[in-house]
Amino acid sequence: MEEQIPKIDLPEEWIVAGAEIKREVLCLYTNYPVCLKCEMLILCMEGEIEATVNINKVHVQANDFVALMPGSIFQIHRVEGKLKIYAMGFSHKYIKRNNQLQNTSEMLYWALGRPELSLKPASANMLEEFFLFLIKVYKFVSEENRMKMTDNLYRDVHTYISLLYKNKMASQIPKSKNELLCRNFMQLVVCHYAQTRNVAWYAKKLGITHAYLCSIVKKSTGNTCMSIISGMVIMNAKSQLKLTGLSVQAISDSLNFADISFFGKYFKRYTGMSPLEYRNKG
Repeated sequence: MEEQIPKIDLPEEWIVAGAEIKREVLCLYTNYPVCLKCEMLILCMEGEIEATVNINKVHVQANDFVALMPGSIFQIHRVEGKLKIYAMGFSHKYIKRNNQLQNTSEMLYWALGRPELSLKPASANMLEEFFLFLIKVYKFVSEENRMKMTDNLYRDVHTYISLLYKNKMASQIPKSKNELLCRNFMQLVVCHYAQTRNVAWYAKKLGITHAYLCSIVKKSTGNTCMSIISGMVIMNAKSQLKLTGLSVQAISDSLNFADISFFGKYFKRYTGMSPLEYRNKG
């Protein structure tokens, strides 16, 4: 059973893969949400994938790039067509040891707002060539020497991807103040849902009233603030229940619930079953 559980971290500081990524591999991620400890950068050249990434519904197709930041929760819903995708990742251990997230805060900001990015064919082809080059390097260079490359590789890759996101966002129609506030709220939720589910806390961080935040989020997304927050909490809880051996108490504590009883009632309200019932479900 353990061999069927998707990996959520990487065994080396960085890895890269291409042709060996098959439909069967992606289908491992369709049964329940997965919480990433590592960072994954994905380029799709053929095929289509529908997924949920944090609080975003994403539709990935040819010439799309996706950045999954550490801590992202994702679930694949549908895979169609002949797939041709490339993936590169940096391990949680490397990122944490070198405090790299602080060095890529700009990219983190863009990717949390919208993880997928549609590229022009020329840009996608250039990125594909880069992936193919890294695949050759990975195969023919020893792990010891690959580790020596990691710092420069991480910096250069993230500098380029940050530019891709900035150029894409700059070409779009400027957003209204309310749309920007809504996007900032959703990014705050991704970063802080495990610490607080209090809508008033998010409103204070944004410098607006609780009522105003609820109003603009409802108008912009069709969802309430609480449904967005609870969606992240439940995805995280589902991931931990299925992919870890942590006790329900430990999972409750990790999501900052006052006690296990409240966590159980909260989970059942949104899923229709208790945490243990969900864990034991086939």
